[in-house]
Amino acid sequence: MSPWLVASLILMVVLLLFSPIKTIFQSPPTPANIQVLTLNAPAPLPTSQGHSPPSVSAKNVFITDLASKTVLWQKDADTKVLPASTTKMMTALIVLDHFSLSNEIVVTTKYPEGTVVGFKPGEKLTVEQLLYALLVQSANDAAEILAENYPGGKVAFVEAMNTKASQIHLTNTHFVNPTGIDEDGHYSSAADLARLADVALRNAEFSKIVAVENAVISSHVVSNVNQLLGKIPGVIGIKTGYTEGAGQALVTLVNRDSHPVILVVLGSADRFGETAALIDWVYSNFRWEQLGPTLQNPGQ
Repeated sequence: MSPWLVASLILMVVLLLFSPIKTIFQSPPTPANIQVLTLNAPAPLPTSQGHSPPSVSAKNVFITDLASKTVLWQKDADTKVLPASTTKMMTALIVLDHFSLSNEIVVTTKYPEGTVVGFKPGEKLTVEQLLYALLVQSANDAAEILAENYPGGKVAFVEAMNTKASQIHLTNTHFVNPTGIDEDGHYSSAADLARLADVALRNAEFSKIVAVENAVISSHVVSNVNQLLGKIPGVIGIKTGYTEGAGQALVTLVNRDSHPVILVVLGSADRFGETAALIDWVYSNFRWEQLGPTLQNPGQ
């Protein structure tokens, strides 16, 4: 055998011994048009037991299961009506979007119309303090002070309210003031207010404030007019409303057995009693059932 052939054989052996060997059976790359499916457990679905809801005077009602977004009952829920101080849920959202809670505001004028705390010109208050006044005592003066200190003033603030309403798909809502005082062109619906409450409750500061019964703001004590707080099990907010034109309004979050529900009653003669009766009906009539996992595409 020639020396050249021997040398070639030795070189081949060395290459085989020290070269990295790739497995033949490699996982092929996933083509761009192939979508991977994963298993996700949906929210438990409420199932009615067939019991009729209680009779209520409220002209507009919307009740929804918060987790599954299942509508549990509705009554003229898309009708445009005066929303009274439930408006302040949107007022609070705009404030939380654009102000720092620690920002200081100096009161420049007195606002006597409707429910007020009685802030006086010259008082210094933080945005957080004004939010407590707004959402706990439903203070119109707090709403006006916050709106007028928004960049561009009250007009720009109301424009921001309507822009936000459009962004979160409130199709039967339009605002002309930050307080909820009755005015032409100022309206919402029971279904829209439930959607607004759902969005607002995702903000931790909002959720904390609307569950408060009493608070001290500087030299002022504010009290929540929501009579269900601390009295009806599971109730943890969120907003009352009343004007002569709107009647009694109440948007409520209740959570029993880890099943949160939002209830909206508008145009009621007894918002607290009727909401309490509707809460009892919801949790006695519905059973929440886990139907099992479903295939969902994470890319959709």
